[in-house]
Amino acid sequence: MGDADLQTVVRSVQVFYRVSPRHKVRIVAALQSHGLIVAMTGDGVNDGVAVKRADVGIAMGKCGTDVCKEAADVILLDDDFSTILSAIEEGKSIFINIRNFLRFQLSTSIAALSLISISTLMGTANPLNPMQILWINIIMDGPPAQSLGVEPSDKELMKKPPRNTKVAMLSKDILINIILSAAIIACGTLYVFKEMMEDGKITNRDTTMTFTCFVFFDMFNALSCRSNTKSVFQLGLFSNKAFCLAVLFSLVGQMLVIYTPPLQYIFQTEALSAGDLFFLVCLTSSIFIMSEVKKFAERQLLARRKKVTRTNSAKSLISLV
Repeated sequence: MGDADLQTVVRSVQVFYRVSPRHKVRIVAALQSHGLIVAMTGDGVNDGVAVKRADVGIAMGKCGTDVCKEAADVILLDDDFSTILSAIEEGKSIFINIRNFLRFQLSTSIAALSLISISTLMGTANPLNPMQILWINIIMDGPPAQSLGVEPSDKELMKKPPRNTKVAMLSKDILINIILSAAIIACGTLYVFKEMMEDGKITNRDTTMTFTCFVFFDMFNALSCRSNTKSVFQLGLFSNKAFCLAVLFSLVGQMLVIYTPPLQYIFQTEALSAGDLFFLVCLTSSIFIMSEVKKFAERQLLARRKKVTRTNSAKSLISLV
């Protein structure tokens, strides 16, 4: 059988038997020609070439030969195939969590940089002083961002096909989310700063309102970054305990900075009223609401596309009959 014929039938064949090492390589290449991610397991010397050719080569750890282990990307220590599924799930989860981490960090950093750059270009004073910027970068961004890295894996993760390896980690959709979030944070914070400066003078109250506004935006943004597709309410508000503790720690720290006299002196802040905090929560929650609406619209659009695809497939089958 030629390569062209093999590529035609390879996806419909369940079992190949009495194959030589050369046949194994051809089967792997035929599957890859369809854009599939191919994993190859092996234990003997004759499996080495096909294991090396596959996208993911897996060697047996107990009974595998040294040649096969050297050619493989992964060594299965317990020789149990069910472990492969656990490894795939863990790998997918880590990739998604890294992407969520980058989305949060980049959107926050771009917003802070834009905030300072715009105020400098407009010839106005910086909305945040150096100590406040340091507090945001170290305390506010640190714990929430790290907690995004331990987000539990989605229960439907293994039902999804392998990702396209040609698509970068920061895909077009992720970059749009980053820019959109950064724009909302920067515009909202500048709005508060402008409203507080109606008298033309910058006071501790003005900078405290601006500072707290940016921090609250950060917290709601971190909440939105837990998933790029699912609603936070689908994931469970308290499903990631590390995230809940990180946000609680950050908010308690922010309250101490605002209401504790020694920290007020260091950060040049002033106590805010309950009305001020309520106003800031309502304003900064806009980034979370926007994200939830966007996710809902994208899910509805994806469901419609799947429905249309199934309908077209059914019509094709009927026409064949």
